[in-house]
Amino acid sequence: MSCDQPVRGRLAPSPTGAQHLGNARTFLIAWLHVRCFNGELLLRVEDLDTPRTKSWANEQAIDDLRWLGIDWDKTAPLQSSRTDRYLEALEVLKQRELVYPCTCSRTEIEACSSAPHESFLDGIVYPGNCAERTAQAAQRLEAQGQRYAWRFRFSEGTKEWVDDLRGPQQLDAKVSLGDFIVARNYGPPAYQLAVTVDDHEQQINHVLRGDDLVYSTYRQLAIYQALGWESPGWLHVPLVVGPDGKRLAKRHGDSRLSYWREQGMRPEQLIGSIAESLRLTDTDAPLGARELLSIAQNKEHWWLDIPKSPWVFHQ
Repeated sequence: MSCDQPVRGRLAPSPTGAQHLGNARTFLIAWLHVRCFNGELLLRVEDLDTPRTKSWANEQAIDDLRWLGIDWDKTAPLQSSRTDRYLEALEVLKQRELVYPCTCSRTEIEACSSAPHESFLDGIVYPGNCAERTAQAAQRLEAQGQRYAWRFRFSEGTKEWVDDLRGPQQLDAKVSLGDFIVARNYGPPAYQLAVTVDDHEQQINHVLRGDDLVYSTYRQLAIYQALGWESPGWLHVPLVVGPDGKRLAKRHGDSRLSYWREQGMRPEQLIGSIAESLRLTDTDAPLGARELLSIAQNKEHWWLDIPKSPWVFHQ
């Protein structure tokens, strides 16, 4: 890609808690990437995780972004207001027999796995206990008052795609990830379905996010293909970790952006450190968001120089 091609990207904070240093770094990279390409940036709050959603987290995330100097062009509706759109996509998957109703609990899945195979995403790979069911089997389960989840039926074989930072990716997703949940007959639709529908309908043509979601890409690509939609480009950036190499946590000190704002930190201090971690500057000297954008615009393909290893942050 070159910097004169338009990109439509998105910022997608989850209001399940405070935004932290890792979020700030990823959001800043996503903002730089879209602005470098003279593109359009969408803000979408992903609030479907109802049990964990915090009432204050939405506005705080917006305050954090503005403090960093990150702007956006449009604001998308909350995911919680778009449930009907996700259910319409689910109906298409049912009609094509690409999903089936699964009544297995986690305990049952573990008990039925004679040789449990760990998934890269969410525990043991689903062994396919209910995979022989058709979508129509849900009617009988409903009549019996049973709870069930709709699982997407992965096709067999190696799946391939290209990450703009990491290069070619491939995996036998059915073996390594397993059939996955896209909705339930209780509660809201699942993340994998919702985010795919949103990105398609909001015309997102490039997704930039943390590399903890690399394996989710296989699942979302499968949904894109199943619904006959063109998939976006992908770029997954390394996470921020503590000195022990583990994801940032309270034991590493308070890394919440709201805490640093309250302590009087200037955003230029944080942006300067992030700029150095991205190899856009040689020092962590204070730097404003617009100054950093100017540097990025004058360095062609700067995102290819982002280190592929996690950024170790010392408090």
